[in-house]
This record gives sequence, C-alpha cells and structure tokens, in this order.
Amino acid sequence: MRKIVAIRRVLFDALGHFNDDDGWSMASHLAISALMALFPFLIFATTLASFLGAQAFSETAVHLVFDTWPDQIAEPIAREVVNVLTVQRGDLLTFGVVLAAFFASNGIEALRTSLNRAYRVTETRSIIYRRVQSLAFVVLATIAFVAISVLLVFAPLLARLAEAQFDWIEPYMGTITLWRFVIASTVIVLGLIAVHFWLPAGKRRFVDIVPGIIFTLAAWLAGSTIFATYLDNFSNYVTTYAGLASIMIAVVFLYIMSLIFIVGGEFNAAIKRYLDARARVGA
Repeated sequence: MRKIVAIRRVLFDALGHFNDDDGWSMASHLAISALMALFPFLIFATTLASFLGAQAFSETAVHLVFDTWPDQIAEPIAREVVNVLTVQRGDLLTFGVVLAAFFASNGIEALRTSLNRAYRVTETRSIIYRRVQSLAFVVLATIAFVAISVLLVFAPLLARLAEAQFDWIEPYMGTITLWRFVIASTVIVLGLIAVHFWLPAGKRRFVDIVPGIIFTLAAWLAGSTIFATYLDNFSNYVTTYAGLASIMIAVVFLYIMSLIFIVGGEFNAAIKRYLDARARVGA
C-alpha cells in the first residue's frame, strides 16, 4: 500500500509541476530549438571532421542522429542533411562556421532551460559560463562523432581480425544495421547522462538521474513506435501540408520527444523531493 501511495505522490508531483510550470510550452521551445540547432551542428561538425581527415563523417553522423528515428520521419530529413553536408566547405574556423557552432549551442541552452524548470532550480551561473559550457558540449559531441567515424573506417579490418581469433563471433559481424543502432543508442544514453548531470543548476548524484533517464528511454521507444504506426495507418499529413509534410512530421515528432524528455526530469525531481520528505520525517 505504501508503494502505491508513493507512486501516486510522485506522479501527481511530477505531472502537476510539468503542467503548472508551462511544460507544454517548454516542449515546443525545445523541439524548435533542437530542429534549428541540428543543421548548424552538423555543418560545424562536418567541417571540423574534414579538417581532421575524417572524410566519411557525414554518413556516420547521419546514422548516429537518425538511426533511432522512425524511418518515415528520418528518411526525408536525412536526405536534406546529406545534401547540406556534401557541399564542399573551406571556411573552417571562419565566421560562418563559428556562427554555426553558436547556433548549435542554442539547442544545448534550450535543454538547460527545460531541465532547470523540471528540477525546480534557479540558475546562478553567469551567462558566459553557460555559453562556454554549451559550446564545449557541441565541440565534445563533434569530437565523439569524429572518433566514431574514424573507428567505423577501421571496423571491417577489426571485424576480420576478430573473426580470425574468435569463431563464435562470426554470425554477429554481418549485422551492420544492428551495430549502428547499438552505437546510436549508446550515444543517446551517454548524452542523456551528460545533460542531466551537468546542464541544470545545482548538483545531483548519478542515482538521482537514473529513474528519469530510464523513463525517457522507454517512453521515447514507445512514443516513436506509436507515432510511426500512426503515420503508416492514419496520417493525412501529406494531403494537409503538401510539400511541408516532412518538416511538420519532424516538428511533431520532436515535440513528443521533448515532452518525454522534460517529464523525465520532472520525475527525477519528484522522486528526490519525496525521498527528502521521507528522510525529514524519519519514515
């Protein structure tokens, strides 16, 4: 009985605060910010990757970003991303690429604002610190993508060496799509840990952010599956929005994912508040 009461209190606290603190509007802000930050980030990352010699970066980046999206949503956007990324750019570290990094960091700032509200904390760090941290997230994400891109270049050689040493691994080496999905999923998990741990104001232990991350991952999987099923069977986006259908589908999809992300932070905050209250009364 106590567990049922605890779950109910956490749910009412999390969802009530989400509704009272404009969570629906924040999800819209986060979705649009994410979409607007996507292309600048990939332009900056591709330019830096080309400078570092990772010529296959654009294909890797598309897989890392879109492999976990439903095909109906990912394919139209991925095509446009490839068209943008295959344009030759020689302006590394010029004003245009630096500006792209700045716009990409706006997506990180949207994540920060959403999580600050979800965790019910007041931001006390300076705007310079926050912006530098956001740019650092962009650069670190770029370096991680480049590293994965370079590793994937050597993947066939590593696979042959592994097969020569371990016969039992051979049946698993041909499933490239599976490995790409695993890598993309790993990037998402590590990204969620990083943003929950470092972006919001205040300090949290790892155990404090785990429930919200688990909820986010599970709800993202369920939400994307349901939305993809809806697009396959019931959607009339193409007839309603014509040439804008793909972008509208992406916006709606990102809005759903943003809602889930913010609620994940709300759950972490609600659980922490409940445990703190229990500790104060000695229950």
